[in-house]
Order: sequence, then C-alpha cells, then structure tokens
Amino acid sequence: MPREDGTGPPGAGRGTERGGGRGRMGGTRPGAGPAGECVCPSCGTSIPHQVGLPCYQIECPQCGASMVRK
Repeated sequence: MPREDGTGPPGAGRGTERGGGRGRMGGTRPGAGPAGECVCPSCGTSIPHQVGLPCYQIECPQCGASMVRK
C-alpha cells in the first residue's frame, strides 16, 4: 500500500500472498489440528487422535493395520 493509508490496489497488503493468510497448508484440510480421529482404512474402527502422535504410527486395536487421520 502506498503511504500505508489503505489506498493501495485491491489484493495488496497483509494476508493476501500465497494462500490468503490462512496459515500453513491452507488450513482447510479436514482433521487438521489437535482434535480429530484416527480411522482404520481396513475395518473402519475409529479412535480419538492423540496430540503429538501421528495416526499412521498407531495400530488398529481390532485388526492391527496402520490408522489414518480423518
């Protein structure tokens, strides 16, 4: 913005570069953040996501397959 008085061209300024200021990776991915579930792709069993532990490192309690983030 010229002279920083808000009269610059549309789309110029904070939060308009590379993704609109929505945070890393766009912020629209389902399951992103500390909440969510880990789901077994084989049998469909779901468990709460544990903060700091990726779902793919957890084995399904029912069938033993690697879980995925939902």
